[in-house]
Amino acid sequence: MPRKLPILLLLPLLLFGHPAAAADGVQSLERFFNKVDTYSARFRQVVLDEGLNTLQETTGRMWIQRPGRFRWEYEPPFEQYIVGDGERIWVYDPELEQVSVRPMSGALGDTPAMLLAGRGDLKETFQVKSLGAQGQLEWVQMIPRRKDGGFEDIRIGFEDGRIRLLEMIDGLGQITRVTLSDAEENTPIEADRFQFEPPKGVDVIGDGQ
Repeated sequence: MPRKLPILLLLPLLLFGHPAAAADGVQSLERFFNKVDTYSARFRQVVLDEGLNTLQETTGRMWIQRPGRFRWEYEPPFEQYIVGDGERIWVYDPELEQVSVRPMSGALGDTPAMLLAGRGDLKETFQVKSLGAQGQLEWVQMIPRRKDGGFEDIRIGFEDGRIRLLEMIDGLGQITRVTLSDAEENTPIEADRFQFEPPKGVDVIGDGQ
């Protein structure tokens, strides 16, 4: 069966538009990272190879509470849970009966989950560039200044000032597109949503405990 792939990275398209629309995209990006404390949404994720062949399609739901807390739940048949509790990142694979745990890295981290759960001056961590509008979406490109992370390029599409698409590419050219829907901003989220206790009998590996 296909390898399970946690949320990743980009569609290789150059998107152009009017300067005014491009500026709105950057403003929407800054608003999201500086004004949104909690966020939840459903997602549909498609992973593509270099030839744009589909490797995997998954759906699920995600929750974020800044700073550094998040939960991504993938639905069957690729069930998986990724939980950031502010100190550690837990990845639980029910099929493999395995939990991996590691310390949460600083800044915005090396996964889209940590990217969206981050806070602070984006320009210290990324080169931010407006790509303008295509259709109803306003696009912004974010290139990590660090070269040792899990991705090389990120593009975020905003619709009416809200995140609609997250597209990224890793160092192997693998592309991930995440489409968000039913989003809620700054709505209270239960604290236990960001806690994780390994189920009895599963293997726990890693150095985050």
